[in-house]
Amino acid sequence: MAGPGDNIRGSKPNKASDNESFKRALTACTRAISGDHELEVAFSKDKPALAGSHARLPDLPRRPSETDVGVTRGLADSMALRRACHDNAVHSRLAPDGKQARAIFDAVEQARVEAIGAKRMKGVGDNISVMLEDKYAKANLAGVTEQADAPVEEAVAMMVRERLTGRPVPKSAQSVVDLWRGWIEEKAGRDLDGLAGSIDDQNAFARVVRDMLAAMEMADELGEDEQSDESEENDDQPEGEDQSEDEGEDDEGSDRSQGEDQDATSEEQESGETDADDASADDIMEDDDADAETPGETKRPDLPYTQLPPDFDYKIYTTRFDETVGAEELCDEEELERLRAFLDKQLASLQGVVGRLANRLQRRLMAQQNRSWDFDLEEGYLDSARLVRIVIDPMQPLSFKQERDTNFRDTVVTLLIDNSGSMRGRPISVAATCADILARTLERCGVSVEILGFTTRAWKGGQARETWLKEGKPANPGRLNDLRHIVYKSADAPWRRARRNLGLMMREGLLKENIDGEALLWAHQRLVHRREQRKILMMISDGAPVDDSTLSVNPGNYLERHLRAVIDLVETRSPVELLAIGIGHDVTRYYRRAVTIVDAEELAGAMTEQLAALFGEESTREHRRTLRTG
Repeated sequence: MAGPGDNIRGSKPNKASDNESFKRALTACTRAISGDHELEVAFSKDKPALAGSHARLPDLPRRPSETDVGVTRGLADSMALRRACHDNAVHSRLAPDGKQARAIFDAVEQARVEAIGAKRMKGVGDNISVMLEDKYAKANLAGVTEQADAPVEEAVAMMVRERLTGRPVPKSAQSVVDLWRGWIEEKAGRDLDGLAGSIDDQNAFARVVRDMLAAMEMADELGEDEQSDESEENDDQPEGEDQSEDEGEDDEGSDRSQGEDQDATSEEQESGETDADDASADDIMEDDDADAETPGETKRPDLPYTQLPPDFDYKIYTTRFDETVGAEELCDEEELERLRAFLDKQLASLQGVVGRLANRLQRRLMAQQNRSWDFDLEEGYLDSARLVRIVIDPMQPLSFKQERDTNFRDTVVTLLIDNSGSMRGRPISVAATCADILARTLERCGVSVEILGFTTRAWKGGQARETWLKEGKPANPGRLNDLRHIVYKSADAPWRRARRNLGLMMREGLLKENIDGEALLWAHQRLVHRREQRKILMMISDGAPVDDSTLSVNPGNYLERHLRAVIDLVETRSPVELLAIGIGHDVTRYYRRAVTIVDAEELAGAMTEQLAALFGEESTREHRRTLRTG
């Protein structure tokens, strides 16, 4: 038996109608393997996840490659098998307390459920192999050379999979497994060999895994075995005691019923949402086990450039002198107040224009919110539809209404501002003011806003170049400067607290060189870790990336090629919506969604129009979805 979607393997979807057919087939097969014919399967650009009876899979591009199709099949198989073969209640009760032990326990359990499908169905095994190869390739684990950088939970999971299925370790994870194999075999080889005998029994399998963790010197992280304690109590308890009938008959059945009760509760909580697709695809991220049930993602934190394909030749000579700092760390409070006052004075005339544009944007955003009312209340606004009641009996209760508090769709916007020397003067002043006023406006509409800046710590290389010189000028050093990434306002900070930070852009000597590619990856990485449903990243720049130190010892288009690769990554493989505004510089040759302005004075209009257009598109999509589901 093949995995989801294998019935159309011979005709790879290459247009919209094929994609829809593929999704229907994939949904049907996923439900069949999971054994849950009411499983809700949604396709989205958001992070794949499974919780309860809701599964979210990655949406296929318009012209998917074989890898895109295989990865989606593999994720669907993995989620279906977890739904069919995994009991959350059993897992939670036996899970270790310690962070490292829990990570290994979770990863090995995922390997178990995937191995069950791979052993029974060859097509499922092939699909999961493609998914795992892609998963570890995206995490760039093939380039790991030190054991300290290799996630041990991934190594253990791959060795367990190897033992249970006989399939080789994915090539992209081979280096991680090689770094840990000797130590794991020495400590827990016997336990690894014993896992195959209990693959179909989650309770027994989990106990062997706990023994394996103890052998790997993690006994202090295991905590108490709650199941053993409960079984002892049940043995000592007389039959007439008040005890759950389910527990008395069958512990495993009780565990499964508890899991089903949790799923039912989750579904009841989600039933009040107006958009069923959004509820199933996004609300499931609130589940406590969401991370454990995301098979396509590794736990290893990415360095700023590790999301790029492993064959891309961008290098960094050293990150030792790079810094990511808050604006308040670069100067004291008094200076920030002085710089903010200077910024306000410089742009007193512009603030009125920007304010009017921001208010217009606010009205457009607020108008797009879905409004609703509660009726038959004791107080509030008089309900005109109930006027007959008032005429007949002025003391008639429940004749009032109140408007419900409705939030704008959960959204975060990041404004990434070029802090290079070429922005000095009017451009940086206008950018700071526009960012300030737009942040305040979007905050009123319930939209979180983050304001970031990027530059370098020094001209012409700084300490990175000095280190390179001392070490004999090795050839092809890659990026050769000290980055400075500045957080002017985090997404969680209210505007009133971060207002003065924007004055830092007026500080003499702050603006130096710009390495756009790494800055874009940094901002993107901050965004993807946010919990908001919709993520928007706006780049504001006035030129191509320039760093004299790097370009003097690398090809002339070194930084530009890196920027193009990062943009392609974000635009084609990320749920983040990317747009750019170029000040006197044609950014349309880099970004798909971009606008170029001639004068900095046009920036306010460009920013508001671009954001309004994005939110307008979302409003149209929401309206169409409502019509379809209604």
